Amino acid sequence: MCWKCKENIKVSEPVSRSAECPVCHADLHSCRNCTFYSPGSHYDCHETVDELVKDKEKANFCDNFKIKKEWLSSEAFSKAEKAKASFDAMFSI
Repeated sequence: MCWKCKENIKVSEPVSRSAECPVCHADLHSCRNCTFYSPGSHYDCHETVDELVKDKEKANFCDNFKIKKEWLSSEAFSKAEKAKASFDAMFSI
């Protein structure tokens, strides 16, 4: 499923870095489309990663990437994103 348009799409694994959603053309090999993406975790990832991926919506070279098969309801996911944004805002200068 695409993180951006929420369309169910068929993707063969491993997902290449250049893979795009056929509907909205969003990058599929991105943090937002990964099973381990977890806003609020260290570097927003449940896996142990050494480098921060700044843009979670763009393709990256993460070796831990695993395409997310299931999604939280959009309401629950947006609540998590809002909570993380509020937390980040407390520490921004």
